[in-house]
Parts: sequence; C-alpha cells; structure tokens
Amino acid sequence: MGTFDAEGNYIPRQITDHDIEEQSLEDAYAATMVQVEDGQIVSGKVVKVDRDEVLLDIGFKAEGIIPSRELSIRNVIDPGEIVTLGEEIEALVLQKEDKDGQLILSKKRAQYERAWGNIEEVKEKEGTVSGPVIEVVKGGLIVDIGLRGFLPASLVELRRVRDLQPYIGQTLEAKIIELDKNRNNVVLSRRAWLEETEKEQREAFLDNLKPGERRTGVVSSVVNFGAFVDLGGMDGLVHVSELSWKHVDHPSAVVQVGDEIEIQVLEVDLDRERISLSLKATQQDPWQEFASSHQVGELVYGRVTKLVPFGAFVQVGESIEGLVHISEISSHHIDLPEQVVTPGEELWVKIIDLDVNRRRISLSIKQAAEGGVVAAEFQEHFGEHAYDAEGNYIGAVNEDVAADQDEAWAQYYSETGEAVAPPPYEEGGLEDASESGGPVLDEPVEDPV
Repeated sequence: MGTFDAEGNYIPRQITDHDIEEQSLEDAYAATMVQVEDGQIVSGKVVKVDRDEVLLDIGFKAEGIIPSRELSIRNVIDPGEIVTLGEEIEALVLQKEDKDGQLILSKKRAQYERAWGNIEEVKEKEGTVSGPVIEVVKGGLIVDIGLRGFLPASLVELRRVRDLQPYIGQTLEAKIIELDKNRNNVVLSRRAWLEETEKEQREAFLDNLKPGERRTGVVSSVVNFGAFVDLGGMDGLVHVSELSWKHVDHPSAVVQVGDEIEIQVLEVDLDRERISLSLKATQQDPWQEFASSHQVGELVYGRVTKLVPFGAFVQVGESIEGLVHISEISSHHIDLPEQVVTPGEELWVKIIDLDVNRRRISLSIKQAAEGGVVAAEFQEHFGEHAYDAEGNYIGAVNEDVAADQDEAWAQYYSETGEAVAPPPYEEGGLEDASESGGPVLDEPVEDPV
C-alpha cells in the first residue's frame, strides 16, 4: 500500500523504477536462477522423496534429481531412511543437463568430497574418525566416515576377532593408517586407537600407584616364574620369590587363576610400564615371628633336613632352619655329621645364636643334652610340669586318661598274676630321655632326642 504526506494526501506505492532497464525479460528471469556447473557442490531443500529418487530444490530453473544410488555410500538403502521432506542437504552436480534436460545430483559424492578434506586434516593431526559399521566384507568391516573406510579384521580389537557380524550398526572410533584418494582407499585401525587410549589409562593408573601400598587383585595367569595379578587397570607380576616365605617349587602350588588375593606394591617402573608385587609382604615374616617368641638358650624340638660337611641343618619352625655346626653335634670329636645324625631324625637342640637380620640361627645338639628351658610351644608336653621331683619325664597329666590307664594295668596284672607294675627305669640308673619321649631338664644325658 501507499503512504500519506504531511497534508494527508495519499501517495501511491511505486511499483517499478526501470528495474530491468533494457534487459530482456528472459535474461532478467535467468539472472534470478542459481548458476551451476558440473562438479559443483550446491545446497537445497528436499521437496520430494520417491522410492527411486529424491527431488532437491536448489533455486535452479528445475528441481535437481538425486537417484537413490547417489544418496548414500551404503549399497542397499531406502531413500526415506536417508533424507526427509524439507531437509536442507548438500549435493554435487553430476550433470547440469542430461539428455532429457534434467539436473542430476549426488548426495554421496558431496559427502565424499567434504569427507576427504576432513579426513586428510585428521590424519595430518594424527586424530581419530568415527562412524557406524555398515558392512561386513571379506577381511574386515566397512565404516561410514562420510566415505567407505575399510577396517581390517586384525585391527578391530587388540586381539584377532573371528566373528565380525555383531559389529554391524556399532559406531567405532579409529585411527587413519592409510589414505589414497586416487585409489579411493582409506584404511582404518581401531586397535591403534585402543592402544593409544589404553596407554593414557595405563599412565594415569601408574601415576596413582605407589610402592608400599596394598591392593586387592585377581590372579590372571600363572607362569613358571611367578603369577600375574589384575589390579583393575593393569597386570602386575608377583615373582615366585615373592609368593611365600617358604620355598615354592611352582607358583601354582600357592595361587590359581581367578584367586582374589591381597598384595603389596614393591616397585612401579613408569618407563617400562611394569609393576612388581609381593604376596609374602602381606604375610607375617616367619623369622620375625620366631625371633619374637624365642630367645638364646631355649630348647626347641626340630627335624634334621640336610647334612653338609661342616654340620647339619635342622628345621625348628615353619620355614625356619638353623645350623648345627659339626663342633656342636657331639661332646666327642666326629669327622662327619652322619656319624651321629641322619636326615629326617627328630631331636632337641638349643638356640645358641639368633641373627634375624641375616636370617641365621645357630643351634647345638650337645648343649641341648645339658638341659635348659624348653621353648613355650613345647612346655605343654615337655615343660617342667611333665617331670617328677627326680627329673624323670612323666608327661602331661590327664586325669581321665590316667584313670583309664590304671584300670588297664590293673586288668593286665590280674591276668598275668603280677602284683605290681615293673619300674620304668633300671635299678641304680637313669635312662636316656629319648626312651621316655622328652629331654631331661637340668640333667646331663649322652644324646638328646
């Protein structure tokens, strides 16, 4: 509509003012149209979706046609799954005019050109690309990254995957390891991305792991030299020497795959990404335990484990062995330990030196024969209460057992006609304590047991 001046007079709206001057109407009309050339990327609005094609209005004199095969890099598609009415999309001009004068466009070629530019930039920066898996082909997967990226089966995971079908539809992230536009070749590696990601996670995990701290883990594998333990982010190694305070013939004797154990971190090697662990560090040191409950001068009961030219080793506790020097085996001179003791023999020994730092115990058989204080763990059966006033070993007193024994002996005497029991010792002498099962305290004997 027009306007009014100050006096209220109506001024009609000016419709034209030499708008085309001397230009022809056809040229003026053509000037309002989008100019396109083959290979050009244009934008437009989807105005129609058919089963075989899509019509795109790009402002040209006629709508452009996108054949269904030019909609996507996928081989079999429904146009309605790729585009919707009214959607703004890009397309590449394949033919400005075909034999029928139609404008032929390609959506997938436009994506392809855009994608190449992005992919080249990503590869240069050593970045990653992502997209859905659209096909399983011989030797690997096809990933839609704007174009068809090939992901070899050997590079899908950290380990080879046999069945690739479950990956269809999954969106995967990968590194670009090969790029050749002339051959239309893009090779991807998800394994490289996983390794890079895991490396970052490993570094963060190692930074938070400190020597001396205790962790709970699950045994992931057992090998000849130790056991690997999953700490929830990385595996650490418990060397066979760190599995137990005792000698271990094979790690499987201590742990099995799947066992949940508490371990202590010994060392974290950031450069080599290795973790050293210890199981025995979480257990009480048997040497410390022995030293805290024993002292020099005590009598302990042990078993001969090995003979050497200079003496005999005697086990006196769990994983604890002491040495009886050849000079401490007998009160008289001997040339070889086997002249007095044999492996497997059980006997009493006296602790004459206890060096916890060097983990050495010196023992004496001949001094044990001279008597002394019995170690606490043996006192219940071999303590002072187990001896009579004359020093004879009588054992621990159990009234119920004693009553049964008295009854049994009474029956024996009645059957044999004997009036009294024979004395336990010969007249005028004291038998070796080994005959009665224990040492003679503060009484010298020839040989201890």
